[in-house]
Amino acid sequence: MKREYQKIVDVVKADIDKVNKNLKFEIDLKPKISKELSDFIFEPSKRIRSLVTILYLRASKMYLLPEHYELLSAVELMHNVSLIHDDVIDESKIRRRRKTLNDKFDNQLAVISGDYLLAEVLKKLSEINSTEIINIFANTLSDMCKGEIEQYLNRNKITKLEDYIEKSYLKTATLFESSLKASVLLADGEYSEKTEEFITNFGIAFQIRDDLLNVINSKTDMNDGIFNAPSILSDDLSVGIEKTKDLLNNYLNCSKQCIEDMKESPYKTALYELLELMGDV
Repeated sequence: MKREYQKIVDVVKADIDKVNKNLKFEIDLKPKISKELSDFIFEPSKRIRSLVTILYLRASKMYLLPEHYELLSAVELMHNVSLIHDDVIDESKIRRRRKTLNDKFDNQLAVISGDYLLAEVLKKLSEINSTEIINIFANTLSDMCKGEIEQYLNRNKITKLEDYIEKSYLKTATLFESSLKASVLLADGEYSEKTEEFITNFGIAFQIRDDLLNVINSKTDMNDGIFNAPSILSDDLSVGIEKTKDLLNNYLNCSKQCIEDMKESPYKTALYELLELMGDV
C-alpha cells in the first residue's frame, strides 16, 4: 500500500517538496517543546490534502503559484493542529508511532501548543492577502469544531446514517474542500459544481475509510463509545463492515465520475489510482 501511494506522490513530488519547504518555520518556544512540535509536523505523513489538490489543479491545467505552496502548508498545519487537539479529547497516547504531546507532557500544554500552531496558520493565510481565502478557512475551522462537538455529544449513541455523513463532512471533508476551493480561487480557475462534488465525495470517503480501518484493526473508536458506519448499518459487525465497504465505494465512484471529462494526463491517471487505492480495504 505504501509503495503504491508513493508512486502517486512521485507524480507531483516537486510540488509536495515545495509544500514541505513552506511548512518549515521558526517555532519560537522553549527548545524542548519546539523540538517535539517540529518532529510531530515532519513525521512521515501522507500529505493527502495537498496531494489531491495539486493533482486536481494539474489535471485541470491550472498554474500553481508560489502562494499555492504557502496555502497548502497552512492546510497541512491546520490538519496537524486538529490531530493534537483530537489526541487530547480522545486521551490518546500514541500518534505516528510516537508519544502524543498530551501523554509526554499534559493536556494543558498540548492544547496551548496546538493553539500556537493555529496562530501560525493564520499568519500563513494572511500572507496570501486574500480576504476570501481567510473567510473560507474561518468557516472551515468552525465546521471542524462543530463536527468534533457533534461526535462528542453523540458518544455511546448509534446515530442515523445521514448524521454520521454530516459529521464526516464537518470533521474531515470540509478541510479537503477548502484546500481545493481556495487553491482554485488562487489560480483564477473555475470552482464548478462538479469540482465541489469531486472533493466533497473524496473527503467523506476518506473519513469512512479511516473509520472502517479503525473498526477492522483496533476498535478503539467503539471502545470510546464512538459508533461509526459499520455499527450504524448493521447490528452484526461483520455485515456492517461489508455494507460500509459498499458505502465507501459509492462515494469513491461519485468522485471518479466527476473527473471523467478531464483530458487524459499523468495527473488524471494518478487521481484515478488514488481513488482505487482508497477503496482497497
